[in-house]
Amino acid sequence: MIISPAFAQAAPSGDPGYIGLLPIVLMFVLLYFLMIRPQMKRAKETKSMIEALQKGDEVITAGGVLGRISKVSEAYVTVEIAANTEVSVQKVAVQTLLPKGTIKSIQ
Repeated sequence: MIISPAFAQAAPSGDPGYIGLLPIVLMFVLLYFLMIRPQMKRAKETKSMIEALQKGDEVITAGGVLGRISKVSEAYVTVEIAANTEVSVQKVAVQTLLPKGTIKSIQ
């Protein structure tokens, strides 16, 4: 015979396999604390800011429009961007709530 028969080696003993799962579990825990949890916190803060919008607040929209809220409805806000010039935008388009008096210092 040209090829000799191959003999199987004995399987290593003692390793239960839990050690192999440990790095995967640690990666998911790290992913949760570094990415998922901060994103959920930001989303909660944005939602509470949008719910608290009221007439007279100074805001910046997602399109970069700076103005003062003149009317608030359930899904839309009307933003006054200049004298007698108003624009209606969705509430979710409001990105930043500015401190009072910011618009006077800009104009």
